[in-house]
Amino acid sequence: MLRKFGIIAVLSLLVTAFAAVPALAATTITAANAPSGTHFQVGTATCTITGTTVTCPSYELAGVGNADAEATLTANYTATVQCRNHGGQIVEVKSTVQGVPVSSGKIESKNGRLLVPTLTSAPAPTAAQFEALATCPNGNWTKETLTSTITLTSFTYTLTFVDKVTGEPLFPGPYITITGP
Repeated sequence: MLRKFGIIAVLSLLVTAFAAVPALAATTITAANAPSGTHFQVGTATCTITGTTVTCPSYELAGVGNADAEATLTANYTATVQCRNHGGQIVEVKSTVQGVPVSSGKIESKNGRLLVPTLTSAPAPTAAQFEALATCPNGNWTKETLTSTITLTSFTYTLTFVDKVTGEPLFPGPYITITGP
């Protein structure tokens, strides 16, 4: 009996551990695209995927001087849409939604530090949004999204230093770029 409880406990821990999967992402930090001396004070730039949601937790940068920044997270999704005619014939059509962006807006520096907030991707597009993008052989066919095929295909997270007044980038590209999965 005690052995069964041990097995159940271990399985429960495994399920919990795999619930939020770290993104198989590539992180690039380009020091040339930040004020000299910029470094991580608290945390690191990472993202995780849970289902079709991407979450990039907050962190703090120091040594940024008086520079502001903006963080952006863009997620891309795909789904399979079926087109069905009145005779029941089905044609599968792929439908893709490119770029569902979320932005932090301008993040203002304070005392040479920048607290970058958590960004979470917008909800995955609905079946209706995929159907609106799909093209059937003709207008008499009915579009049906196979909801189990709605998939996160990729994401891009960036942190870019911007001008305090104009909001324009201060450097040729982002300081941090994370792409996945």
